[in-house]
Amino acid sequence: MDGMPNNDMPWWRWRAHVRSGLHMLSDPVFQRDRWAAGVPGYGDVTDAVYRLVEDTWLDNWSADRYVGTIFRDEEEAALVDAAVLRVLRIMHRVGPDAPPATYLDHPDWPEAVRAAREAHVRLATNDGESPDLPPRSLDELSAAVTGL
Repeated sequence: MDGMPNNDMPWWRWRAHVRSGLHMLSDPVFQRDRWAAGVPGYGDVTDAVYRLVEDTWLDNWSADRYVGTIFRDEEEAALVDAAVLRVLRIMHRVGPDAPPATYLDHPDWPEAVRAAREAHVRLATNDGESPDLPPRSLDELSAAVTGL
C-alpha cells in the first residue's frame, strides 16, 4: 500500500481499510511470520476481517453497492465479495477468537487466501501500487488514513 491513501475515490479511507484487510489475508508468508508468530502491531485474522466489514457492512450486503465510492468497478466489487464470503465462512465455523493456527490450518484457508489475493492484486494495481509489497502495520495504516 505504498503511497496510501489513494484519495481519488470518494470513500478512500474505507478503501484503505478494505485493502489492508485483503492484503493481510492474501499473504501466507505474512500470516506465518506475523500472525502465527504473534508479532505485535499487525492485529490478527479477526482484525483483518473487521477492516473488511467494519464500515462497509460487507458481511450483510454486496460490495457492488459501493462501486464508484469504495470500488472502482464491478470486477473489484465481485472479487471483494468472493474474498469476504470465503473468509467469513471459515470465521463462522471456527469462531472469531480462534488462534491464528486454527485459521491457517483450516482446509478451506488456501481458497480464502487465493480469493483475497485476487481482490488485493486488482485493487492495488488499480491504485497504481505494487501488490507484492509487504502489508503495513496497523500504526502505518492509521497514519495513512489520518494523514499523520
